[in-house]
Amino acid sequence: MKKMVDAIIQTSFGKMPAKIWFEPRRNIRASIGKTAAILRMPYMIGKKDYQDKYAWFENWVEKQLHENQVLKNHFFQEGYQDGQAFEILDRTFTLSITKVENLTSRARVRNGVIEMTVSDSLPLVEETKAMRVLLSRVMGKIFLPEITARVNALNKKHFQKPVRGVRLKYTHSRWGSCSSAGNINLSTRLLMAPRIVIDYVIIHELAHLVEANHSPRFWEEVTRVMPAYKEHEQWLKENGHLCDF
Repeated sequence: MKKMVDAIIQTSFGKMPAKIWFEPRRNIRASIGKTAAILRMPYMIGKKDYQDKYAWFENWVEKQLHENQVLKNHFFQEGYQDGQAFEILDRTFTLSITKVENLTSRARVRNGVIEMTVSDSLPLVEETKAMRVLLSRVMGKIFLPEITARVNALNKKHFQKPVRGVRLKYTHSRWGSCSSAGNINLSTRLLMAPRIVIDYVIIHELAHLVEANHSPRFWEEVTRVMPAYKEHEQWLKENGHLCDF
């Protein structure tokens, strides 16, 4: 038997929606979904125990928001702000925004500063969309050599298959793909994920050079290289929506 209750958590950044699930379980589990924080609790729980666990949950959510800039921006920030910081693969970048009349939006990076020029005539939704694409493009260009080197290193160590090229592109439909010609395509959104998760996606695509489909043989290849791959696959399922610019 399950029951869900909507709640609101008051954080230091503002009010955040939450969903409290009462389930046939012995322990509690906290996570952050696309639209709310989620707490799963035992269905049979006393009032005092519930209050203690809910207080822990509130503190846990606050901690996640302070430690994860992407998560905070997902729930509390509309659009991009001048001076906003981005941490990508252990490097920090600062956004500098200049708005100019009737100009095609563009961006470049100099000394860790993302210099972005956007048209002041764009509505907020369109401005945000244009800036997100630009951020993805410049970050993809900066990190492509590093990601390419990682693809080649993992391929040399575990697969020894011809890799024709590596591309980073802003996509939402998939994290990566591998063509029959040996091209490895990865989403720039992966740059916001932990390195071990990036490795999993790379290994997944490289395994397709051995087996083009998702047959048992394919998963045997993935398991051979990364026995704990399911942990990283689960991380993407639970946190992938937070990986964005």
